[in-house]
Amino acid sequence: MEEVKLLGFWPSNFVYRVIWALKLKGVEYDYIEEDVLSNKSELLLQYNPVYKKVPVLVHRGKPIVESCVILEYIEETWPENPLLPEDAHDKAVARFWMQFASPDRSPTFNAFFLLPTAGEEREKTIKDVLETLRTLEEQGLGDKKFFGGDSIGLVDIVHGWLASWFEIIQEMVGVKLLEPNTLPRLLAWVQNFKDAPVIKDNLPDYNELLAHMTRVREMFVSKKSVT
Repeated sequence: MEEVKLLGFWPSNFVYRVIWALKLKGVEYDYIEEDVLSNKSELLLQYNPVYKKVPVLVHRGKPIVESCVILEYIEETWPENPLLPEDAHDKAVARFWMQFASPDRSPTFNAFFLLPTAGEEREKTIKDVLETLRTLEEQGLGDKKFFGGDSIGLVDIVHGWLASWFEIIQEMVGVKLLEPNTLPRLLAWVQNFKDAPVIKDNLPDYNELLAHMTRVREMFVSKKSVT
Protein backbone atom coordinates (compact mmCIF):
# COMPACT_ATOMS: atom_id res chain seq x y z
CA MET A 1 0.00 0.00 0.00
CA GLU A 2 1.32 3.45 -0.97
CA GLU A 3 2.20 5.81 1.84
CA VAL A 4 0.08 8.96 1.57
CA LYS A 5 0.03 11.64 4.26
CA LEU A 6 -1.70 15.01 4.41
CA LEU A 7 -0.52 17.79 6.69
CA GLY A 8 -3.39 20.17 7.31
CA PHE A 9 -5.14 22.68 9.54
CA TRP A 10 -8.83 22.05 10.18
CA PRO A 11 -10.24 25.53 9.26
CA SER A 12 -8.32 25.78 5.96
CA ASN A 13 -10.41 25.59 2.80
CA PHE A 14 -7.18 24.89 0.90
CA VAL A 15 -6.69 21.74 2.97
CA TYR A 16 -10.26 20.69 2.26
CA ARG A 17 -9.58 20.94 -1.47
CA VAL A 18 -7.07 18.14 -1.07
CA ILE A 19 -9.30 16.11 1.26
CA TRP A 20 -12.18 16.24 -1.23
CA ALA A 21 -9.96 15.24 -4.14
CA LEU A 22 -8.45 12.29 -2.27
CA LYS A 23 -11.88 11.13 -1.13
CA LEU A 24 -13.33 11.38 -4.64
CA LYS A 25 -10.38 9.37 -5.94
CA GLY A 26 -10.75 6.76 -3.20
CA VAL A 27 -7.17 7.30 -2.02
CA GLU A 28 -6.50 6.32 1.59
CA TYR A 29 -4.26 8.67 3.55
CA ASP A 30 -3.10 9.58 7.04
CA TYR A 31 -4.10 13.04 8.21
CA ILE A 32 -1.72 15.05 10.42
CA GLU A 33 -3.18 18.15 12.06
CA GLU A 34 -0.82 21.12 12.26
CA ASP A 35 -0.94 24.09 14.61
CA VAL A 36 0.02 26.59 11.92
CA LEU A 37 -0.87 29.66 13.95
CA SER A 38 1.42 29.19 16.92
CA ASN A 39 3.46 25.99 16.77
CA LYS A 40 4.48 24.74 13.33
CA SER A 41 5.97 21.27 13.55
CA GLU A 42 9.44 20.29 12.46
CA LEU A 43 7.76 17.98 9.97
CA LEU A 44 5.95 20.89 8.30
CA LEU A 45 9.11 23.01 8.21
CA GLN A 46 11.02 20.10 6.72
CA TYR A 47 8.44 19.36 4.02
CA ASN A 48 7.60 22.97 3.13
CA PRO A 49 10.63 25.09 4.03
CA VAL A 50 9.77 27.83 1.52
CA TYR A 51 6.21 28.80 2.50
CA LYS A 52 5.87 26.86 5.78
CA LYS A 53 2.16 26.41 5.06
CA VAL A 54 -0.42 23.68 4.70
CA PRO A 55 -1.61 21.72 2.86
CA VAL A 56 1.32 19.43 2.24
CA LEU A 57 0.75 16.08 0.58
CA VAL A 58 3.43 13.47 1.20
CA HIS A 59 3.50 10.58 -1.26
CA ARG A 60 6.17 7.88 -0.99
CA GLY A 61 8.11 10.20 1.31
CA LYS A 62 8.15 13.11 -1.16
CA PRO A 63 6.27 16.34 -0.35
CA ILE A 64 4.02 18.27 -2.74
CA VAL A 65 2.90 21.76 -1.68
CA GLU A 66 0.38 24.41 -2.77
CA SER A 67 -3.21 23.19 -3.06
CA CYS A 68 -3.70 23.55 -6.83
CA VAL A 69 -0.35 21.88 -7.51
CA ILE A 70 -1.41 19.06 -5.19
CA LEU A 71 -4.75 18.71 -7.01
CA GLU A 72 -2.97 18.35 -10.35
CA TYR A 73 -0.59 15.80 -8.81
CA ILE A 74 -3.51 13.78 -7.46
CA GLU A 75 -5.21 13.83 -10.86
CA GLU A 76 -2.07 12.60 -12.63
CA THR A 77 -1.06 10.03 -10.02
CA TRP A 78 -4.50 8.46 -9.55
CA PRO A 79 -6.20 8.86 -12.97
CA GLU A 80 -9.25 6.77 -12.08
CA ASN A 81 -12.40 8.83 -11.37
CA PRO A 82 -11.04 11.76 -13.43
CA LEU A 83 -11.57 15.28 -12.08
CA LEU A 84 -10.42 17.07 -15.26
CA PRO A 85 -11.78 16.66 -18.81
CA GLU A 86 -9.89 14.42 -21.22
CA ASP A 87 -9.96 16.89 -24.13
CA ALA A 88 -6.94 19.23 -24.10
CA HIS A 89 -8.95 22.39 -24.76
CA ASP A 90 -11.60 21.52 -22.18
CA LYS A 91 -8.81 20.82 -19.72
CA ALA A 92 -7.25 24.22 -20.41
CA VAL A 93 -10.62 25.91 -19.89
CA ALA A 94 -11.04 24.08 -16.57
CA ARG A 95 -7.60 25.24 -15.44
CA PHE A 96 -8.54 28.83 -16.30
CA TRP A 97 -11.61 28.65 -14.06
CA MET A 98 -9.58 26.99 -11.33
CA GLN A 99 -7.46 30.14 -11.19
CA PHE A 100 -10.30 32.62 -11.63
CA ALA A 101 -11.30 34.35 -8.39
CA SER A 102 -9.58 31.77 -6.21
CA PRO A 103 -9.46 33.27 -2.68
CA ASP A 104 -5.67 32.98 -2.53
CA ARG A 105 -5.38 35.05 -5.73
CA SER A 106 -8.24 37.53 -5.34
CA PRO A 107 -7.73 40.75 -3.35
CA THR A 108 -11.47 41.34 -3.83
CA PHE A 109 -12.41 38.48 -1.53
CA ASN A 110 -9.77 39.48 1.01
CA ALA A 111 -11.31 42.95 1.07
CA PHE A 112 -14.77 41.40 1.55
CA PHE A 113 -13.49 39.42 4.55
CA LEU A 114 -12.34 42.71 6.12
CA LEU A 115 -15.36 44.70 4.93
CA PRO A 116 -15.83 47.94 6.90
CA THR A 117 -19.21 48.66 8.48
CA ALA A 118 -19.92 51.69 6.29
CA GLY A 119 -18.51 53.99 3.64
CA GLU A 120 -17.44 54.10 0.02
CA GLU A 121 -14.92 51.27 0.37
CA ARG A 122 -17.67 48.96 1.65
CA GLU A 123 -19.98 49.68 -1.29
CA LYS A 124 -17.18 49.30 -3.86
CA THR A 125 -16.04 45.98 -2.39
CA ILE A 126 -19.58 44.58 -2.37
CA LYS A 127 -20.02 45.61 -6.00
CA ASP A 128 -16.69 44.06 -7.01
CA VAL A 129 -17.44 40.75 -5.27
CA LEU A 130 -20.88 40.56 -6.84
CA GLU A 131 -19.46 41.23 -10.32
CA THR A 132 -16.80 38.55 -9.79
CA LEU A 133 -19.38 35.98 -8.70
CA ARG A 134 -21.65 36.88 -11.60
CA THR A 135 -18.79 36.27 -14.02
CA LEU A 136 -18.14 32.91 -12.39
CA GLU A 137 -21.84 32.04 -12.65
CA GLU A 138 -22.46 33.25 -16.20
CA GLN A 139 -19.19 32.45 -17.94
CA GLY A 140 -17.89 29.54 -15.85
CA LEU A 141 -20.88 27.60 -14.54
CA GLY A 142 -23.58 28.47 -17.06
CA ASP A 143 -26.59 26.14 -16.88
CA LYS A 144 -24.61 23.10 -15.74
CA LYS A 145 -25.08 21.27 -12.45
CA PHE A 146 -21.33 21.38 -11.80
CA PHE A 147 -18.63 23.34 -13.60
CA GLY A 148 -17.60 20.31 -15.64
CA GLY A 149 -21.09 18.92 -16.20
CA ASP A 150 -22.88 16.28 -14.12
CA SER A 151 -20.13 15.40 -11.63
CA ILE A 152 -17.73 17.24 -9.34
CA GLY A 153 -14.34 18.12 -10.81
CA LEU A 154 -11.33 20.20 -9.87
CA VAL A 155 -13.04 23.51 -10.71
CA ASP A 156 -15.81 22.69 -8.24
CA ILE A 157 -13.27 21.67 -5.63
CA VAL A 158 -11.32 24.93 -5.95
CA HIS A 159 -14.50 27.00 -5.61
CA GLY A 160 -15.89 24.73 -2.92
CA TRP A 161 -14.99 27.35 -0.30
CA LEU A 162 -18.14 29.21 -1.40
CA ALA A 163 -20.20 26.39 0.10
CA SER A 164 -19.23 27.11 3.70
CA TRP A 165 -16.42 29.62 4.19
CA PHE A 166 -18.01 32.32 2.03
CA GLU A 167 -21.37 31.78 3.71
CA ILE A 168 -19.68 32.46 7.04
CA ILE A 169 -18.02 35.62 5.71
CA GLN A 170 -21.43 36.84 4.55
CA GLU A 171 -22.78 36.28 8.06
CA MET A 172 -19.84 38.08 9.68
CA VAL A 173 -20.00 41.19 7.49
CA GLY A 174 -23.80 41.30 7.27
CA VAL A 175 -24.05 41.11 3.49
CA LYS A 176 -25.85 38.29 1.66
CA LEU A 177 -24.81 38.00 -1.99
CA LEU A 178 -25.55 34.33 -2.68
CA GLU A 179 -29.31 34.78 -2.99
CA PRO A 180 -31.98 33.41 -5.38
CA ASN A 181 -32.62 36.84 -6.86
CA THR A 182 -28.95 37.73 -7.43
CA LEU A 183 -27.01 34.53 -8.18
CA PRO A 184 -29.61 31.75 -8.61
CA ARG A 185 -27.45 29.30 -10.59
CA LEU A 186 -24.41 29.71 -8.35
CA LEU A 187 -26.63 29.28 -5.30
CA ALA A 188 -28.04 26.07 -6.78
CA TRP A 189 -24.48 24.89 -7.48
CA VAL A 190 -23.53 25.54 -3.84
CA GLN A 191 -26.42 23.33 -2.69
CA ASN A 192 -25.61 20.60 -5.21
CA PHE A 193 -21.98 20.66 -4.10
CA LYS A 194 -22.86 20.46 -0.40
CA ASP A 195 -25.35 17.66 -1.02
CA ALA A 196 -22.73 15.40 -2.60
CA PRO A 197 -21.96 12.70 0.03
CA VAL A 198 -18.17 13.15 -0.13
CA ILE A 199 -18.54 16.89 0.50
CA LYS A 200 -21.33 16.61 3.07
CA ASP A 201 -19.28 14.16 5.13
CA ASN A 202 -16.12 16.26 4.91
CA LEU A 203 -16.91 19.81 5.97
CA PRO A 204 -15.82 21.55 9.18
CA ASP A 205 -18.42 22.22 11.86
CA TYR A 206 -20.16 25.47 10.89
CA ASN A 207 -20.23 27.00 14.38
CA GLU A 208 -16.64 26.10 15.13
CA LEU A 209 -15.52 27.53 11.80
CA LEU A 210 -17.57 30.68 12.40
CA ALA A 211 -15.93 31.17 15.80
CA HIS A 212 -12.45 30.66 14.34
CA MET A 213 -12.98 32.98 11.38
CA THR A 214 -14.49 35.63 13.63
CA ARG A 215 -11.36 35.59 15.81
CA VAL A 216 -9.11 35.81 12.75
CA ARG A 217 -11.13 38.68 11.29
CA GLU A 218 -11.06 40.60 14.57
CA MET A 219 -7.29 40.16 14.70
CA PHE A 220 -6.82 41.53 11.16
CA VAL A 221 -9.26 44.41 11.68
CA SER A 222 -7.44 45.34 14.89
CA LYS A 223 -4.07 45.33 13.13
CA LYS A 224 -5.50 47.36 10.23
CA SER A 225 -6.85 50.01 12.58
CA VAL A 226 -3.43 50.73 14.11
CA THR A 227 -1.47 50.95 10.85
